[in-house]
Amino acid sequence: MNAVRSFFDTNILLYVYSDADSVKQKRARDLYREQVLSGAILVSTQVIQEFYVAATRKLAMPRPAARALTEALSELPVVTVTSTHIRSAMDNEQRYQISFWDGLILAVAEAGGAEVLYTEDLNDGQKYGGVLVRNPFRSSA
Repeated sequence: MNAVRSFFDTNILLYVYSDADSVKQKRARDLYREQVLSGAILVSTQVIQEFYVAATRKLAMPRPAARALTEALSELPVVTVTSTHIRSAMDNEQRYQISFWDGLILAVAEAGGAEVLYTEDLNDGQKYGGVLVRNPFRSSA
């Protein structure tokens, strides 16, 4: 049986390394480990870039540590953002009344074959095209 392909938004990955909320950190770590071990995880070039910037700025992570983690993320299955995804993001922005950046996350998640998107930024339980959004910190997720 194949695992359901899942896409991780930057905010969920940051919780893996942030000690600001130990409950969210544990949930993010458990989910990340589970998805990596099952081979179901998927990220994008956008997420990898955002992770590095947020890790160094918001988490105040030393650059060598942030670089090592960013390089590790680059070893996961990665969808490279293209102009096609950008056009889809603009369509998603208009269709769903969401930000362009959330529209881009949805576009690349769907293009990568993800059935689930883990994020805090969209409505938990809502389906956008072929992608179901899950906020892993809600009891229903």
